[in-house]
Amino acid sequence: MNRSFTSVSRSWVLALGVSLSLLSGVCLAERAPMEPLPTPSGIDIPKNLKSIPEGTQAQSQPANPSIFTAPNSDPQNYVSIPDKQAGVLIQRAGQEWRLIRNGVITVYGAWLLAIAFFGIVAMYTVKGPIKLHAPLSGQMVKRFNGFDRFTHWTMAFSFIALAFTGLMILYGKYFAMPLMGGVAYGSFLMVCKNIHNFTGPLFTLSIVIFFLLFASRNIPEKGDLNWLLTFGGMLSGKHVPAGFFNLGEKFWFWFGMVFLGLTISASGFVLDMIVPFMDVQYLRGTMQLANIIHSSAAILMTTMAMGHIYIGTIGMQGSIDGMKSGYVDATWAKEHHELWYNKINK
Repeated sequence: MNRSFTSVSRSWVLALGVSLSLLSGVCLAERAPMEPLPTPSGIDIPKNLKSIPEGTQAQSQPANPSIFTAPNSDPQNYVSIPDKQAGVLIQRAGQEWRLIRNGVITVYGAWLLAIAFFGIVAMYTVKGPIKLHAPLSGQMVKRFNGFDRFTHWTMAFSFIALAFTGLMILYGKYFAMPLMGGVAYGSFLMVCKNIHNFTGPLFTLSIVIFFLLFASRNIPEKGDLNWLLTFGGMLSGKHVPAGFFNLGEKFWFWFGMVFLGLTISASGFVLDMIVPFMDVQYLRGTMQLANIIHSSAAILMTTMAMGHIYIGTIGMQGSIDGMKSGYVDATWAKEHHELWYNKINK
């Protein structure tokens, strides 16, 4: 009996001592500050979290950083590997680029292309091709030489290849991938990408040569203002004299082919990482900006090219003859480019 009582007493005393020890430890912890744990060498932990640079995971991400003003402004942390961009924990402009690419460009670009396409279809259905007001004379007038036509067709076919593959890259996942399946679509897209990348320099070269050949013939001249005021005679219904190129063709030359074409080419060289004669840093933000510029200019040029292709083929009687054989009928030349016809007829 005494032994049992003694064992129980010892147990209670031991439990009471442990409890008092734990309680005293808690009280001491509340009174005295806890010593910081040792940190690994080479890593500094800031005492004030507000001093952490923007863009790190410990601080909230800004709501709407501007992709056009600070695409590469994210803080670079130290990394020992060659890819220094790996030191950026959060690339803030990436989300903005994704929203612009998949939202603004993809959605509004599709609407722009659809409006242009169905507008041309409606025009052809309602009005049909533009006919000559006088019968063909049979007298042919030379308009383009062989090198002119070779350069034009090189530019035309390379543009069609770039437009088709580019549209597949931008929109293919919405309609081609469900039909083909993921594996087949991936292989198909890789082919489109290679065609796109290798055709781009050829397109750029043809633009430069075509510019040198026809820049002097696209200078504004007499009759261009009258063409603009009557929109080529479409508003007045009367014939508007024009030179070798009318104002609509000059606008396509300077804005559509030269400005948009060279913009597409320059941004495409950045995306392909082959910018010549310049030391360009191909950072994520740089590539995102190049992608936005490239896609926007390409959609706008494709929209304008639809009208140019339509007028140059089935939209106007006799317009394609100049690029097929180099010669046009005298009736066509007099009706659509009267100032040029009168000049060479002298």
